[in-house]
Amino acid sequence: MLNEERHAPGLVLGKKTTTHDADHPHALDGRAPSVARLFLDRVAASPRAEAFRHPTAHGWTSVTWQQVGDRARRVAAGLMALGVDPEDRVALASSTRYEWALVDFAVLCAGAATTTLYPTTNARDVSFIVADSSSRIVVAENQIQVDKLLAHRAELPEVTKVVIVDGHGDGDFVITLDELEALGERLLLASPGAVEARVADIRPDHLASIIYTSGTTGRPKGVLLPHSAWLYTAAAIDALGILGADDLNYLWLPLAHAFGKVMLALPLMIGFPTVIDGRVDKIVDNLADVHPTFMAAAPRVFEKAYARIQGTVAEQGGVKERIFNWAIRLGVRASQLREAGTTPSRLLALQLELADKLVFSTIRERFGGRLRFFVSAAAPLSQDIARWFDAIGIIVLEGYGLTETAAASFINRPNEYRFGTVGLPFPGTEVKIADDGEILLRSAGVMTGYHDLPQATAETLDSDGWLYTGDIGNLDDDGFLRITDRKKDLFKTSQGKYVAPSAIAAAFTAVCPYASQLIVYGEGRPYCVALVGLDGEAITDWAAKHDLAQLSFAELAHHAATHELIDGYIGELNEQLNRWEQLKAFAILDWELSVASGDLTPSMKAKRAVIVKEFAPVIAHLYERATPSPGGG
Repeated sequence: MLNEERHAPGLVLGKKTTTHDADHPHALDGRAPSVARLFLDRVAASPRAEAFRHPTAHGWTSVTWQQVGDRARRVAAGLMALGVDPEDRVALASSTRYEWALVDFAVLCAGAATTTLYPTTNARDVSFIVADSSSRIVVAENQIQVDKLLAHRAELPEVTKVVIVDGHGDGDFVITLDELEALGERLLLASPGAVEARVADIRPDHLASIIYTSGTTGRPKGVLLPHSAWLYTAAAIDALGILGADDLNYLWLPLAHAFGKVMLALPLMIGFPTVIDGRVDKIVDNLADVHPTFMAAAPRVFEKAYARIQGTVAEQGGVKERIFNWAIRLGVRASQLREAGTTPSRLLALQLELADKLVFSTIRERFGGRLRFFVSAAAPLSQDIARWFDAIGIIVLEGYGLTETAAASFINRPNEYRFGTVGLPFPGTEVKIADDGEILLRSAGVMTGYHDLPQATAETLDSDGWLYTGDIGNLDDDGFLRITDRKKDLFKTSQGKYVAPSAIAAAFTAVCPYASQLIVYGEGRPYCVALVGLDGEAITDWAAKHDLAQLSFAELAHHAATHELIDGYIGELNEQLNRWEQLKAFAILDWELSVASGDLTPSMKAKRAVIVKEFAPVIAHLYERATPSPGGG
């Protein structure tokens, strides 16, 4: 049953009851029929404008839209020469880099669909995804990715060629990207209009992408996204008016993830250039080097930056720390006033001007000095961290979406935001809340279904087009959406109280700079306990300052000093929680949770069920303790 009276007002396209939709009543009209057409139109409209900037051995290299267009045409023709037909699948296994974007555009211009693969995916799952999607060609970043395919070649009879980006071909099954381009060049000499003809035949409902869900439970499912879904998302963001052709995006997100991939559709719609470099360890250095105006990231990136700056200041101590804390207090007060729609007093404004000169401007320079905003999605962001960034003058706009909605459905706007929410819906997105609190969405960005899984599709997408998101939340009276947790992650204690573990985890990583994950458990139990995943970099720095540098990660996890450190933060967390949510015991995991170890999804979300099962004996031991301490461990 659905509560019709709980619909957010004015969220149907064309219903002029809220300014964020009414300002752009026709913004979603007149879209191109395909992403491929949108790409070719962008090349024609901005041939000499910068499209991408990417790292090479000689520093940053810029390419224009004309250069991207010329290469993409050759690659698209090369795929056609290999027999790729409309809506055939071409798998792409690579880290985030310029060639990923180039190949993706080429696949779409060949009328085909991209099957995305994370470079960290193990060989068994690569084989499953390539086979399940019926991909005919696989573009692999390097020999590591090629070897995964070779190890399961017998299970991939439909794959006719592998194209390697960095490496050498074998003269048969594996060819290089240069060789693919050469094939395309020959085809274009014979048929100069072949690619344009293929693009002209693409309809909005044709398949553009298959993105496999992260697989936090069970086998990953292939989400089918047509051209119309990506076109809608890009047009809806454009309609918000928060980005322009003069912006510069810094793109490091995994392009195998919908959150990253939508960042390739946006510049086609709006025309801004993109700095692209998937090396996570280079983010801070690169921001200071290239001076972007916006960047999207998962909350963990903001948590680490916040913890690093706070830790550095605390280490300096003395006058510098006192000035820093004074400035942050002023910035937080100003942030609260801005959110409430009021302006600071004259005295506060003068104090803020001084705080900006002494503190805030220096921090902003570390992020390049030109950032207008960050975008955060994929997991909950702590309100305290969001407020801290706003205090220093860089707002973090939290948003919300799913792979099944082509990445995005809600976002806070720079001039219309509320911390603790994921913002207002995109123009054309409808939302309602079921009686059990589940969020339902309907828009042109919603998937057509899961590949070859009719039952799973029917369970998620109803006959009226409503997508059951699996997330629990509620709507403020003016349409701002608050996410409580994943429906499958909510649990009830033996006292009958519901607990939202993701919200507790987000609060903990905000107060504790040494933790990357907190797995809260308490299903059917009288109280909650937790597993703490340490941040390797942060805890190593801490150990070096406390004469513990000689210890391994596992030894640090078991050391009494580490336990005492984390216990203090658990106590701080418990002060924020309801009695039934408080953690009465905890254990520190003796290895760092990671994508490679299978504990995290590629979008850095904890595989909760996997971790709970893996550490079941540890959890059992926590409940065997006779007298849990009220503050934590």
